[in-house]
Amino acid sequence: MRTVDGRVAGRRGQATRQKLLDCLSEMLSSSPYRDVKVIDVARKAGTSPATFYQYFPDVEGAVLEIAEHMATEGAELTALVEGRSWVGKAGWQTAQELVDGFLDFWRRNDAILRVVDLGASEGDKRFYKIRMKILNSVNNSLADAVTQLQSKGRVDKDVNPAAVAGSLVAMLAAVASHQKGFQSWGVKQAELRPNVALLVHLGVTGKKPTK
Repeated sequence: MRTVDGRVAGRRGQATRQKLLDCLSEMLSSSPYRDVKVIDVARKAGTSPATFYQYFPDVEGAVLEIAEHMATEGAELTALVEGRSWVGKAGWQTAQELVDGFLDFWRRNDAILRVVDLGASEGDKRFYKIRMKILNSVNNSLADAVTQLQSKGRVDKDVNPAAVAGSLVAMLAAVASHQKGFQSWGVKQAELRPNVALLVHLGVTGKKPTK
């Protein structure tokens, strides 16, 4: 772990650095990204702006670090699809667990994901790569699942696995980022998940699930 000027940070330095990241994460949960200033993060962490700049070039640099760490954790989403069965009752279970895991991950990381989405939509390649890293953890495995079902004659050969997987992942991301909004449409969380799982199952297998 090094400082901005290349020096190796000691244990106390690493602890201060982590505290700054933790405080920034907390602030992003309650304040718009553009409103978060270095002086406010430093004050919340009980240190000075000069100390903040020892470890990060600016707020954006610190945000990117948090986002990179989150994207690494997002690799766990691969296990929700990779090597899982999409046949019979097992397929319905796979669809449900994928939706549950994806929506839970998004809710846990809601604040930083909003910033990632903002940066990606504005054309910042650094944020775009982080967003794609998270989505690819599911996309690639879903595409493989459709391809395998095709090879066994369970899915029509005209289906494009990459197109189906990409569409489903884009839908999951949109639903996950809009979870609170569904309540204004009269949809309860308990109702949302099984219905999204139904769409995922239909998308992958082309069939209604066996429950």
